[in-house]
Amino acid sequence: MKIKWLAHAAFLITSDNGTRIITDPYETGKGLKHGKIEESADIVTTSHEHFDHNNVAAVKGNPQVVKGTTEARGIKIRGIPTAHDNSGGSERGSNTIFCFEIDGLNVCHAGDLGHLLTDEQTAAIGEVDIILIPVGGFFTIDAKTADRVCDQLKAKVIIPMHYKTDKLDFPISSVDGFIQDKNNVTRVDGSEIEIKAGELPASAQIMVMKPTL
Repeated sequence: MKIKWLAHAAFLITSDNGTRIITDPYETGKGLKHGKIEESADIVTTSHEHFDHNNVAAVKGNPQVVKGTTEARGIKIRGIPTAHDNSGGSERGSNTIFCFEIDGLNVCHAGDLGHLLTDEQTAAIGEVDIILIPVGGFFTIDAKTADRVCDQLKAKVIIPMHYKTDKLDFPISSVDGFIQDKNNVTRVDGSEIEIKAGELPASAQIMVMKPTL
């Protein structure tokens, strides 16, 4: 399986048989200056209905749009309801964490998670091999809370997302606050990694990728 960071919370996940999933495609503008998404996909997920996460029209290839639990193209997808804030959704609404079973690996995209997980949510998510998690704060959990969520889920590969870049004017923090003082960080020389079942690290590793767009 390959995971390619497009930008922000948008990833292209490609299974070994070529099935392509795009998560949270964004619309450019309003402070988001990353390039337009022009990739094709078989499946698109949207964690919530904000412009920087729900631009399914940008994705080519007539993909199946998934907003909850289903099976698509042989891939089991579970949607776990959460909130976009720490007030039960009263400030910014709901958020869906998507969990994918792909090539023997469990991949979890946390969307714009805004709070620590409850015991019930942690149990519903289950085993996680790879977590794509927001770390920028303000609109989502911050670096400290992201650390605690990673501890809750015990993922072996942690890929931070939804943080400040030179093409993003949102009032959020850079990735530095999440990775500082940690010795389990790898800065990937590019925007894509390949991970196979049976080859996961023995302990949690943070993979900081470069946005494609």
